[in-house]
Amino acid sequence: MRIVSGIQTTGNLHLGNYLGAIKQWVSMQDDVAAKGGDCLFFLADLHSLTIAIPPAERAATTIEMAATLMAAGIDPAKAVLFNQARVPAHAELCWILQGTARMGWLNRMTQWKDKAGKNREGASVGLFTYPVLQAADVLVYQATHVPVGEDQKQHLELARDIAEKFNTDFETELFTLPEPFISKAAPRIMSLRDGNAKMSKSDPSDMTRINLTDDDDLIAQKFRKARTDPDPLPDSFDALAERAEARNLVTIYAALADRTPQSVVEEFAGQGFGAFKPALADLAIAQLGPIRDRLTRLLDDKAAVAAHLKAGAERADALAASTLKAAQQATGLQV
Repeated sequence: MRIVSGIQTTGNLHLGNYLGAIKQWVSMQDDVAAKGGDCLFFLADLHSLTIAIPPAERAATTIEMAATLMAAGIDPAKAVLFNQARVPAHAELCWILQGTARMGWLNRMTQWKDKAGKNREGASVGLFTYPVLQAADVLVYQATHVPVGEDQKQHLELARDIAEKFNTDFETELFTLPEPFISKAAPRIMSLRDGNAKMSKSDPSDMTRINLTDDDDLIAQKFRKARTDPDPLPDSFDALAERAEARNLVTIYAALADRTPQSVVEEFAGQGFGAFKPALADLAIAQLGPIRDRLTRLLDDKAAVAAHLKAGAERADALAASTLKAAQQATGLQV
C-alpha cells in the first residue's frame, strides 16, 4: 500500500482540519508503516500559486504547516513529509498529463465553477488546470490509495480518468489507478456558530472554530459560547438529526475521545449543555494542549523543520524518478 495526500499551506489549522484529516493521517502512518507500506504527505505550495499570497508569507506558512503536522503526530521517520515544490517531478509530470487531460473534464470540475464564479475570464489559468497537478501529485508515486473527503472525490475520479487514458493512448500500463481511502472515523466538523456550515479558517469570526494555536482559556470560552439549543441530550444519536449544533458538539466529543457518538449521548443523556460543554472543553484542552505546546517548540527552531522537509523531498524525489522517466519514454520525450 502506498498512500499519498497533500494539504494546503495557508496556515492556521483548526479542529476540523485535525479531526477530519490530520488525526487520520497519523493513524494511517502508523498502520501502513507497520505493514511495510509507504505514506507520503506533502505541503501543496505549488497549488498555493493560484492565490495571491506574498512570497514571504508563503514560505512562512509552509514551515508553520510542516511544524503543525509534526506536532500533531506525523513522524518524518515513519512517513515521507515534504513540500511539493522541492520535487520537480510533480510539475514535470503535470505538464505531460496536460496533453492527456481534456478541457471538458476540467470544465465540469465543481471547485473550478465555485472558485472562479462569474469571473472566469479573470481567473488564474492555474485555478483551471490545478486538478491535473493534483493527478500528477498522486500518479507520480504510483499511489494505491488517496484519502479523500466528499469534496475531493471528483478530483480523484479525474486522476483515474487521466491515468487510464494515458495508459490507453500510449499502450502502456504505467500508471496505477488509485483507490479512495475513506476513513469511517473521519468526521465532518461544523462551525461552532452554525451547525450547517463546515468549520473554516476563512470565516471572518474566530469564534466559529477552535484553532490549534488557541490557549486553554480561549478553547473553553469558544465552547462555552458555541450555539446550541435548550433541550437536553437524548439517549440516541439519531435523535439529533434535526439538531445540527447539538449533533456537531457530540461529534467533536466522540472524535476527540475515540468513541462512537452513540456512546457519548448515552453517557450524557438527559443532561443539558451546561454540563456537556465544560466536559467537552476539558477533553479538547487535554487533547489539543500538548499539540499546541509541541508546535511552539518546533517553531522555535524553524531551521530544523526545514531540514526535515528537505530530507523528505529527497526521499520523495527518489520514489518519483522512475515514474517520470517512464512517462517521458512512453511519450517519446526521452531520446
